Amino acid sequence: MSDEEIVGSEKSMKEPVPIRGERNVLVTSALPYVNNVCHLGNLIGAVLSADVFARYLRQVGVNSVFICGTDEYGTATETKAQQEGMTPREICDKYHALHREIYEWFEIEFDHFGRTSTEKQTEITQEIFWDLHRNGFISEGSMEQLRCETCERFLADRYVMGTCPQCGFEDARGDQCDNCGTLLNPTQLINPTCALCKSAPVIRKTNHLFLDLPKLQDPLRDWVRDASVRGQWSSNAIAMTNTWLDRGLEQRCITRDLRWGTPVPLEGYTDKVFYVWFDACIGYLSITAALTEKWREWWQPDEDAAKVELYQFMGKDNIPFHSVVFPSSQIGTGKKWTMVHHLSTTEYLNYESGKFSKSRGVGVFGNDAALTGITVDVWRYYLVINRPEQADSLFTWQDFQTKNNDELLQHLGNFMNRTSSFLKKYFNLRLPKLLLIDFDREFVERINAELREYHSSMQGVGLKAGLKRAMAISKIANQYVQANEPWRLFNTDKERCGSVVALAANMMHLLGVILQPFLGRSFVTKVLKMVGLEYGSNSTRIPTTFMPVLEEDSLMGEPILLYEKISDELISELRAKYGGVDGSAPSAGSGGGGGIAENNVEAFRLDLRVGTIVSVEENEASDKLFNCLVDIGEDTGPRPVVAGLRDTYQADELRGSSCVLVCNLVPATLAGMESRGMILVGEKKDKVRILQAAEATIGDIVTPEGVGDVMTDPPLDRKAFQAASKPLRIGADSVVEYKKTMKLIAGPGAKPVLAQGVPEGGKVK
Repeated sequence: MSDEEIVGSEKSMKEPVPIRGERNVLVTSALPYVNNVCHLGNLIGAVLSADVFARYLRQVGVNSVFICGTDEYGTATETKAQQEGMTPREICDKYHALHREIYEWFEIEFDHFGRTSTEKQTEITQEIFWDLHRNGFISEGSMEQLRCETCERFLADRYVMGTCPQCGFEDARGDQCDNCGTLLNPTQLINPTCALCKSAPVIRKTNHLFLDLPKLQDPLRDWVRDASVRGQWSSNAIAMTNTWLDRGLEQRCITRDLRWGTPVPLEGYTDKVFYVWFDACIGYLSITAALTEKWREWWQPDEDAAKVELYQFMGKDNIPFHSVVFPSSQIGTGKKWTMVHHLSTTEYLNYESGKFSKSRGVGVFGNDAALTGITVDVWRYYLVINRPEQADSLFTWQDFQTKNNDELLQHLGNFMNRTSSFLKKYFNLRLPKLLLIDFDREFVERINAELREYHSSMQGVGLKAGLKRAMAISKIANQYVQANEPWRLFNTDKERCGSVVALAANMMHLLGVILQPFLGRSFVTKVLKMVGLEYGSNSTRIPTTFMPVLEEDSLMGEPILLYEKISDELISELRAKYGGVDGSAPSAGSGGGGGIAENNVEAFRLDLRVGTIVSVEENEASDKLFNCLVDIGEDTGPRPVVAGLRDTYQADELRGSSCVLVCNLVPATLAGMESRGMILVGEKKDKVRILQAAEATIGDIVTPEGVGDVMTDPPLDRKAFQAASKPLRIGADSVVEYKKTMKLIAGPGAKPVLAQGVPEGGKVK
């Protein structure tokens, strides 16, 4: 392994191979497209999450390998090269280096960070293709493909934009709709345009090769049914995969009329290359092969060879490639492969003013973070604690400031600094003798209880929960110092004071190692220096049980200030810098054509959907709340919603009922349960009824009659929701009205929304 092949990792002379009799884990993160500069959402969705898990595995002694690399083939590379006057190879070299630089700054420790434009990628892809071809899973056919006459090229799927035929989303790409998740062919789009020049492309027939997914559907379904349960896949991965299978798989074209890509070896198609559908995930194999010549021991183990568990990390838009297309290819070869054990998939991390956009200067991208002057461990902490595991989450500068000032600085940093300062001031940086008493043992047991939960969370890839457990241990450590007041004890009982400080120093060491997976190497290196240790596999090993490990009278290091307060001024400066370059973001009441300008009303800010309450359970922490699941037709399954309706309804009354759900609220935790929406009710005096739309369909959008502009970004906090819902009132015959003039209606049938039995003038809440 050369130095340039390693991004921030510990170099080892050992050949990375699976070991019989031990646990062997192969960790991958979705391959970033080489031309895209990753933003914070991309980082936490794949690379950073995988890094956290891979670090944990190393620190508990699991034999593991973590690989990733840039996905480099396709039209996007050809086009970018043409724009910059370079060859595709030169453009890939340039942007691969940029990715490497970003990941080095974020302290991502790959065992190998490779690329897909290699001879090994061609070799392995063609091998898999020939296996599929021999087994009858490759078919030939012609298809209509869009060609831009202005650009004089066939357009790759992602370079065609148009309206989704499934949901009507107007900015769908030719390969996938980001709104509903449907995978598409470009010719299915309504009113397609070339994403490069905006002209309308023409349809041309061309011959291509197809992966016959329908023939593979039954064995794939059997495998998914077992693997998703055994490997405890993320819920959205299971839901999206089952949606694909339930709809029925279709033949998928695996070739394109391009020059830059893995060449197709079949006679009659040698002028074509393989499409990303087929060969992107094969990049994991070729990148592993670049790490070790014994790559097949990881990917094609013999029956009696060491077993390998494959953990894959990605955002939800990458799920079908990893749960359907790539496993189908593996099954179709007829050979034994290492197939995904655990799929860890996230929802989206959004930016406070909407979506991340490099072209508009909205949001923080990977190469921006280093320019803020804020240390990498703060960025890593914030992204993991905000990891969108069950619902979309939101990056806001105010929350970022709070997490640093109130959690890292005030709790973790304060404990570390105080303990290290005590060691210097009272004990000349020599670790005092530790004599545990029952009071100490109670704190040690509290720490061990949290440590057990920490390991349980991390083993199950509950990264956010694992970080919360680690920070709970930090809180316990702070409480221990505060309860003993060593600054007072020094004058009354120096021996006891020394014992307290010694135990606190050992707590420092524990916190350093259990937080390293999240905060990175720089953080733990500083902590180790303060407790007199050097970075290494022994000093960073995460124990199953906390016990003192620092030797009496050993020399401690000088105190290091880990965190600094982030000022309001800096936050204002950063918010302005990354808030957009042209100020063109739409605002409520800005007009711009359509119903809003004509009706002279502000944009409707609520994303309301018709749903069905499929599950109702009593909340154990509150006698006023139900824990509900509401189905609004999303591929990811029903949403968890905490509803304060126990004073009004019995659980059986709600179960199976139609409702209107607010879908664009900032996710919240209420009485210990996550809530991703709000069931709307009408209320006047003592009459409270949930809103319903007769004969409406699950998922129907609810809007005021005649209002064409609905703004659902950014998600609403409680104050914003109250402002947005204030114009809703109950009118005559219990019909819900907006601004007293427009009825609230649901779906294409314009069914009125009612709060049955609530008198006129009632509020909606």
